[in-house]
Amino acid sequence: MSKDDEERGADSGVQRVLAWDDIIYELQDLLANEEQPVYLVGGTVRDAFMRRPLKDVDMATPQSGVKLARKIANLLKGDFYALDAERDVGRVLYESARGKIIIDVARFRANNLNSDLLDRDFTINAMAVDIRGDLTALIDPLGGERDLSQKILRRCSPLSIQHDPIRALRGVRQSVAFNLRIEPETLKDMRASADSLAAVSPERLRDEFYALLNLSKGVSALRIADTLGLLKVIVPELDLLRATAADSAAGNNALAHTLATIDQLSQLLATVSFRRTDETAAQFTLGTVVMTFDRYRRQLVDHFESTWANDRPHRALLLLAALLHETGVETIDSWGIRMRLSSAEIDRLLTIARHHHRFMEKPFVNAQDTPDLRGIHRYWRDTREAGIDILFIALASYLAEKGAALDQDAWLRVIQNGEVLLRAWFDQHDTVINPPPLVDGRSLMKSLAIPAGRTVGLLLELIREGQAAGEIITVEDALNFARAYLAGNQFSQNGLSGGH
Repeated sequence: MSKDDEERGADSGVQRVLAWDDIIYELQDLLANEEQPVYLVGGTVRDAFMRRPLKDVDMATPQSGVKLARKIANLLKGDFYALDAERDVGRVLYESARGKIIIDVARFRANNLNSDLLDRDFTINAMAVDIRGDLTALIDPLGGERDLSQKILRRCSPLSIQHDPIRALRGVRQSVAFNLRIEPETLKDMRASADSLAAVSPERLRDEFYALLNLSKGVSALRIADTLGLLKVIVPELDLLRATAADSAAGNNALAHTLATIDQLSQLLATVSFRRTDETAAQFTLGTVVMTFDRYRRQLVDHFESTWANDRPHRALLLLAALLHETGVETIDSWGIRMRLSSAEIDRLLTIARHHHRFMEKPFVNAQDTPDLRGIHRYWRDTREAGIDILFIALASYLAEKGAALDQDAWLRVIQNGEVLLRAWFDQHDTVINPPPLVDGRSLMKSLAIPAGRTVGLLLELIREGQAAGEIITVEDALNFARAYLAGNQFSQNGLSGGH
């Protein structure tokens, strides 16, 4: 440990008022008679100092982390599994009164606690508290508390980032999340780690990138990562967007437009969330979103706060879709496979990419304010739940493209277009999106004396469109439509051969 480190850590052991969650006091009672030392470490201590809500609990011990985790799981009647048997890390999943809590217990990374803390990424994550003792006694050999108070992100040692390049990406995320200034030597090391980042496992890159995207100011983190050369390692395909001119008032390249779209998208998501402020409605563009979409706020929150495999947040996937959707479906497919995304996540990204122009292609309301129910049905038929994502990305892209040149009347028409789509999805699902079938394939073949084949499927879909448009109400309507359609097209035993 350097002299500077010793000076920064001079406050070690001093009592501090830390905001602990009830689960910490529960664990303290359970472990009061534990023979081996057990320390709260990492983000658990940092968040208690910052008075942030507890998301999970990190603990370290000089002996077996897996055995202690199993013991804690038994005491709490929670679930247990060995998270990393090689590094002796066990995980406990516990359903507390306020929801699921993850408790990770790890063996020291080195011979003792101070060496363990020195081996961590940043000083703000290298503080500890003995859970068996005084929960106000902060162990802080590297001066993490001081750095946190001074809003500085500092590496624990000159080897911290070199030993694990994913820490560079984590540093970007935490600097934005906690509004910290990255210390110059740390910034230098983060930039130097860019090439080494490519050797990190896809799963770790994916999870850290998702966490970065899920920030409320994810675009700020993306811009910092881009400046440091980290973004091009994670998504090298974005280089194509740098060389492509964007069709926007700002005259930037396509990547700049994409980042501006993500910025606008983050603001739109905040606007429909339950965390928005009263100041939101004071801005014209976001205020109109509040007034027009607020009746669907609960449903939109449920959609955007849903999760994918291993609790990966949908909000992060949505921003990822906004980042990638202009790169092309083949690029997105290969990137998703490379980063070990689930097939469902890749499918959602591909659906967004294939249909991202649909919302702006044509209005779903005519000049007389009459909804185009057939067009609305087709939109949701092709996009399903992804249609909500496409709508919000399209709104964000429109705002990014127009910038200060935004025409307010044009924006109101765009918002009205979106409201008509959301109304159909949330309020008219059984009539416009998925009307109950009046006929099935068997009854069509029998009534019309036609063989099985593609023609039957086409007729069923056209009948559904007619139902959505309010033009087909009864079984007789459906059969009459099918007869008229067949009569207007050349039909043989091989199916329709005329224009359709």
